[in-house]
Amino acid sequence: MKPKIPTRTLFLTLSIAVTALFTACDKKPDGGAASSSGKKKLAYVTNGVDPFWNTAAAGVRAAEKKFGVECEVLMPPKGVVDQKRMVEGLIARGVSGMAISPIDAKNQIDLINEAAARFPVITHDSDAPDSKRLCFVGMDNYKAGRAAGKLVKTALPLGGKVMIFVGRLEQLNAQQRRQGVIDELLDRPEQTGATMKADPNGAPLAGEKFTVLDTRTDNFDYARAKANAQDAMASVPDLACMVGLFAYNAPQCMEAAKEAGKIGMIKIVSFDEQDAVLQGIIDGTVVGTISQQPYFYGFESVRILNGLANGDKSVLPPGGFLEVPIVEVTKPNVEKFRTDLKKMQEAGK
Repeated sequence: MKPKIPTRTLFLTLSIAVTALFTACDKKPDGGAASSSGKKKLAYVTNGVDPFWNTAAAGVRAAEKKFGVECEVLMPPKGVVDQKRMVEGLIARGVSGMAISPIDAKNQIDLINEAAARFPVITHDSDAPDSKRLCFVGMDNYKAGRAAGKLVKTALPLGGKVMIFVGRLEQLNAQQRRQGVIDELLDRPEQTGATMKADPNGAPLAGEKFTVLDTRTDNFDYARAKANAQDAMASVPDLACMVGLFAYNAPQCMEAAKEAGKIGMIKIVSFDEQDAVLQGIIDGTVVGTISQQPYFYGFESVRILNGLANGDKSVLPPGGFLEVPIVEVTKPNVEKFRTDLKKMQEAGK
């Protein structure tokens, strides 16, 4: 069995004192690194810039306070090149540990392994299982994809044509979510992450009720994401549902549908918790969204790195996977979810 964070109320009322970040660090005899305050210096590297990561950063800040460390949060604005530069900077100046969400895991193995030779490295959000990372913190992305597929089925019991939208398919989490949606809609047996076989993109995949027409990528370009949705609606007049796999995809689909006069007519299913999506669920224009509980990505990553920096390997989850449970947000629970989310985001400032 994969270990999970114990079931608990996701959003807590937090009182967090934000610790200033320091870039200078001094080498210690044990190979770790400390800031000028003497605290362990850690790094939390995301795969981009998005409100999703602000919630994860709130978890980082809470963990800083609890464990007495300092953690630099790095968000690459221009993709894999920026992420590589940031990691190389961490390697050069030294830290006591790093958590990273790899943008292109297959082609970043050498970079991750180079970092892992200098300090403990774990992955979060998206994994790089072939690297020397010590563990992965995140949701089961394939299972989450199937949960999103179930939302589509609930909204369209008679079936229909579906289009999937995502930033990049190079990321393992995107591949797993996409395949989970496809397998659920086509009523296929459940797969496991280690042996998952992914359908190639570019050709329609038809089942008894649903047809998954295509997966459109945008490389985190919001204008392109919107254009992808516009093109999908124009080229497929009977498009029944759009599924956004990254946080910003569904909001761009919503804007495109509104401008086309099809908002509420085409079902929209989302991931994550952008406010436009939550308001859409309240208004009835979005079916629902799958939350990854990103606060725990930040908190648990810092907790594990702190333990490793202090020589405590017992913090590593058995099997190398700490599963953060998903939350399905639909109309019955969206109001409370949004209220608690805002409290958490404010606490992380």
